[in-house]
Amino acid sequence: MVRFVGSFFGAIFTALTLGIFAVALTIGAIFWMYSRDLPSHESLAQYAPPTISRIYSGEGNMIDEFAHERRLFTPIEDIPDQVKNAFISAEDKNFYTHHGYDARGIAAAAFEAIRSRGSNVRGASTITQQVMKNFLLSGDRTGERKIKEIILATRIEETLSKDKILELYLNEIFLGQNSYGVAAAAQTYFNKTLSQLTVDEAAMLAAMPQAPSQYHPVRAKERVTERRNYVLREMFDNGYIDEPTLQTALNQPLRSVQNGDYPAFRQALPPRDYFTDEIRRQLSGSFGEEEFFGGGLTIRATVDPELQLEAAEALRDGLEKFDRNQGIWRGTRQVLPAEALVNEDSWRPALAGVKVPRDVADWHPAVVLEVGDSAARIGIEGVPEDEDGHFIPAEDVTWARKRQADGRLGPKARSAGDLVSVGDVVLVRAVTSDDDGSFRRWSLRQVPEVQGAFMAMDVNSGRVLAMQGGFSYQDSVFNRATQATRQPGSSFKPFVYAAALDSGFTPATIVIDAPIEVMTPQGLWTPKNASNKFYGPAPLRTGIEQSRNLMTVRIAQEIGMETVAGYAERFGVYDRMGQFLANSLGAEETTLWKMVAAYAMFANGGERVEPTLVDRVQDRYGKTVYRHDQRVCEDCTLASLQPGRGPRIDTNRERVMDAITAYQLTSMMQGVVQRGTGRGINLPVPVAGKTGTTNDAKDVWFIGYTSNIVAGCYIGYDQPRSMGSASGGGFCGPVFQEFMSKAVKKYGGSEFRVPPGGYFIKIDRFTGARLPDDASGENVVAEYFREGEDPIFGLGALVDGGFAMGSNLPLFAYGESGEEGATVTTATGETLVIPKKADFGTLSSGGLY
Repeated sequence: MVRFVGSFFGAIFTALTLGIFAVALTIGAIFWMYSRDLPSHESLAQYAPPTISRIYSGEGNMIDEFAHERRLFTPIEDIPDQVKNAFISAEDKNFYTHHGYDARGIAAAAFEAIRSRGSNVRGASTITQQVMKNFLLSGDRTGERKIKEIILATRIEETLSKDKILELYLNEIFLGQNSYGVAAAAQTYFNKTLSQLTVDEAAMLAAMPQAPSQYHPVRAKERVTERRNYVLREMFDNGYIDEPTLQTALNQPLRSVQNGDYPAFRQALPPRDYFTDEIRRQLSGSFGEEEFFGGGLTIRATVDPELQLEAAEALRDGLEKFDRNQGIWRGTRQVLPAEALVNEDSWRPALAGVKVPRDVADWHPAVVLEVGDSAARIGIEGVPEDEDGHFIPAEDVTWARKRQADGRLGPKARSAGDLVSVGDVVLVRAVTSDDDGSFRRWSLRQVPEVQGAFMAMDVNSGRVLAMQGGFSYQDSVFNRATQATRQPGSSFKPFVYAAALDSGFTPATIVIDAPIEVMTPQGLWTPKNASNKFYGPAPLRTGIEQSRNLMTVRIAQEIGMETVAGYAERFGVYDRMGQFLANSLGAEETTLWKMVAAYAMFANGGERVEPTLVDRVQDRYGKTVYRHDQRVCEDCTLASLQPGRGPRIDTNRERVMDAITAYQLTSMMQGVVQRGTGRGINLPVPVAGKTGTTNDAKDVWFIGYTSNIVAGCYIGYDQPRSMGSASGGGFCGPVFQEFMSKAVKKYGGSEFRVPPGGYFIKIDRFTGARLPDDASGENVVAEYFREGEDPIFGLGALVDGGFAMGSNLPLFAYGESGEEGATVTTATGETLVIPKKADFGTLSSGGLY
């Protein structure tokens, strides 16, 4: 009997032993099988998580940020214990004692799932396992993934310290609202740093990992509060907080940025604009999108925030002036339904959800609440209601007509109801008194249909100080300064004249202004001056001052379009310019960005300068990975300098044109501003520039510069069409004037530098004749000639470009606006008047035709 009992229990023991061995063998085989192709966990030691790239102004103020995953990496030693304890209590209270996985937690979760028959399945992953899942594995809820998690967790626990694992977790975890990691989440939900969080706020962040996409602090307020309170109680149970702290935290309401309890972090930044978005576009191309949006780059922009605001305001003023002159009301084409207008509590959130531009200074979205016999009552976003209400009076709408359903324009409005209806979403601004700034009325505004761009840069460094790519970035993100290719029109002519000056022409060279006919494959081309008149022979200076098309074509024909194209390509206006005569008048499209950069080379004396929006880029570790300024400071390594001497800086810049040519061209373009097509410009410092107006005024331009700043503007419809009688001087000129008036106050200006190697001679600007050194008068101009050059004056220096010249053309004339006889001083000092009717046929042509 004893033997039988012994045999029986021995058999049971053997079976149990074999069973345990078999189970262990099976488990070992499973773990061995799944561990063969696991990703390497050792890479986590060098892991650099995607972090926010930020853009700063020159003063060090943050102006924008970009990220696919909004994350601010924070070392574990900088994360407060309160935050660590909250997450450990919520996710893994045995974190510091287990070896990667929590067997008791797994068993408890399995028991709960069986007990509830699958209705209450909860995770049992430790923080270490979650790190493995987030970094190395997929999010699939399968047994295979769980086994891999456990294997990797045990391995990483042998490789990294507990604090390093926690650091990875707290910086990687998704916490809703595109916030990754605790630092970004603290900023998103509370606009605070981690050290500023209260215990209840830390607990709310720790509540988020359970369901980050569903736990919205407003829409799921009760669920988030319940989960937050659970975390607080766990912190108390684990000994991290005491009873009074627990009770105080439990009694706190759930506060957040989303609920309006704190201002949003983004509100402290200026609205995103064309400048920072263009930085994104350019650096994404240079560094790659992944590095730009996740590399944690620190970008120092060249923008001058003050001038950027001035550029936006100046361009908007010009565009709005043109739009209001058209007298057509379009509005926003947005309408709120009647049920949203019941009361203020209903129309305010409805208006807030309407997509209209909110980045135009002093403009407010509004909704029409009532329409009376003369005025319309409106509700205005961000402006409190008062007893009387806010109104658009009849006097504000008399400038406009509304397009009818059949496409025709209605009569001019006499009451607000002629333009707007109840429910219409409109844009308004306050009109104030010019005398004391007191409020007068609310005025309707609209985004102009016509568009344009403006850009200003330093002529010596290429630093772009301001750039506005349209009326409103929020209305249209298309950057017309860099992306819109437009015909530059007459603003291209300086490149023709520069090529001519380097090809043997002088400022006194006479060029015939007479009709031209060119046979092309498309038919007969007959270019004309803007005035539709012809002015006979005139000096080179007059051709650019008065923007003479026919003189420009003759110059291009004389020197050859291949020469003109070479200059345009050298200055970067075109990559490959078509060698057609029409292109000498700016018929080939380019961008404002390229044109302004090219004009900068005129201003700085002919040295190449590359425009840049960025001074420097540093990576996440503070290493400079890009620097625009490559100049060499010769004396910066010396211990000291002699008194009164500054450090020498070698520019290392390529020379793209002769310095004397650059000065001659600048001098002639000063004449454009003083008495030519740009004479509306009036600044307290010397300024040069050129207007541009294309056929049918589809594009109008003005680009000008002082000794240190170049700025340019173009205005035109996005789908080019005629702007009627618009001109570059009339519409872009005032934009330039408004901006540069402010820029000059800040940056000053001086006389343009006269390069060595030349001398001045006074000539008559109408005839090109040489004048005595003491000559004076409106017709007298001092031109700069190269040393060793023996210039020919008057008709002896005449150029016709090989085109025939008809008879009965004026001999010399003032210009497009000159109708009276021209008063000139001859070489002998006599003052004579050339009659209005004098023509080329009154002189012996000497074989000229």
